[in-house]
Amino acid sequence: MSDKLSPILNPEELTQLQHSSEIVLIDARAGATAKENYKKEHLKDARYVDLNRDLATVDNPSNGGRHPLPSLEKFSEVLSNLGISPKSHVVIYDDKNGSNAAARFWWMLRAIGHEKVQVLNGGLQEAINAGFPLSSELEDFTPTDYKVSEWKLAVADIEEVEKARNNSKNIVIDVRDKNRFDGLTEPLDLIAGHIPGAINVPFSENLKEDGFYKSNEDLNKKYTALLGDTKPENVIVHCGSGVTACHTLLAMDYAGIEIPKLYVGSWSEWSRNDREMFTREKE
Repeated sequence: MSDKLSPILNPEELTQLQHSSEIVLIDARAGATAKENYKKEHLKDARYVDLNRDLATVDNPSNGGRHPLPSLEKFSEVLSNLGISPKSHVVIYDDKNGSNAAARFWWMLRAIGHEKVQVLNGGLQEAINAGFPLSSELEDFTPTDYKVSEWKLAVADIEEVEKARNNSKNIVIDVRDKNRFDGLTEPLDLIAGHIPGAINVPFSENLKEDGFYKSNEDLNKKYTALLGDTKPENVIVHCGSGVTACHTLLAMDYAGIEIPKLYVGSWSEWSRNDREMFTREKE
């Protein structure tokens, strides 16, 4: 393993860092009531980021999926409005063990070259359990001027996925739960099923039963065995809309494996286009 900053921060470590002037704590809970929940109670000094408004540009799901990346100009504004600078040590949490917008924001920051960013292991509840103080006050901070110019981590578009799924030198990983992959249920998109040729490795397998990430050694063994001789640049990871896929990209980074490509559009884009699909009706 390298000596770079771990992408995972344990709650006890956050408690020790809470008075550091470099720490910018971000609440990335998502869902219809997330903002209201933040206003009622959040980790002290945490600033709120909105998945739909700040971490995506919600437009036409058939072109980019349900959570396409925002423009670099918009993302620069988001970071500046959150008071994040290139020197900030950003710690992100959500209430889904890091699998929701926390991992997505982590990936986006890493994708612009921001190295000092971590996801809180176990999420909000484990920070509370560790004794981190809570607040219902609106946090006061000074905006910055953070300009970003490029996405430095690799992404795949729908055409690249089309080629990769039929190529033995590539691996396309779908991290949704097995019932969604098998087409048994689909709570969010129009069609249930998966991209033919993709393999199913649910993101939940990155976690122990207590909701914390498995050790980096265990994750390294898991993904090294899964990828075999396939190079990271030939691996594409996706989910429903490019959010929870980042949980697995984070797990791979934590395991010391080079971050593969993210298919941002994911199933939400694929299923809205005239592409071959596995659905239950095809059985």
